[in-house]
Formats: sequence, C-alpha cells, structure tokens
Amino acid sequence: DAYTKAELLDQWWAPKPFAARTKVMDFSVGGRRFYAMVSPEGAERWVLQKYTSITPKTNFKMFNAFADADENVELPGSDWDMNFSEQDGKTTVHASIYNESLERLERIIADGGFRTGTEMQLQNLEKLLATLKES
Repeated sequence: DAYTKAELLDQWWAPKPFAARTKVMDFSVGGRRFYAMVSPEGAERWVLQKYTSITPKTNFKMFNAFADADENVELPGSDWDMNFSEQDGKTTVHASIYNESLERLERIIADGGFRTGTEMQLQNLEKLLATLKES
C-alpha cells in the first residue's frame, strides 16, 4: 500500500524538506501517478509514472520521468521494476532502475542527489510504517 496509494506515498516519497503532492493516481496497468515534488518555497517539480505491469502483492513495473505541469514528459526517463517479498512478517523491496541512456545514469551517479534523496525517502517510509504499526 505504501507504494500504491497516493495518501501514503505523499507522506514519504519526497526527501525532506520537500513534500510530495499527487495530482493523479491510477494504480492499474496503463494507469499513472502524476505528482509534484514541492519545495518549502512552493516550487513544483513534476514527475509522471506510467504503470506498465502489475502482479498484485509481488511486483509492479513503471516508466518514470520528469514532466511539465501538463504531463509532457522530459526524456530520457527510466524503467523501474519493483519486487516485494515477505518472510517472517517482514516485507523486502527490491528496486531495479533501468535508464534509457548511459549519459543519464552517469549524471545521476555523479551528483549524488538521487542516492541521498532515496535514502531520505526510505527513512521517511520507515517512520511512516512505525507510526502505522503503533495505531
């Protein structure tokens, strides 16, 4: 649910101090999530995710790319393959991200922002899950 429901995604997907704000969420094959990463000053950076394959509870795949406010994609994007497995009451998530170009991959690795942002997002997710477990 934390990866497929807007009300949960918006609570953890953005690295602090940014916030995620989902405008469209249709978690179905051919559906999409269109959301903004919003800075503390209110600046928006839009992202479009198109769901290409869904196997309930175990896997989904999506195309992910920055976009403008009208959903016009800024290429290149990347293909994400999200796998979920459960053992002893714990869920493990394995994400594989395939970039369309070596140039884009090198740019992501070079600036370090993607890794740092992802680590911050996962910390947000851990806090959210702890809160949900308590309630």
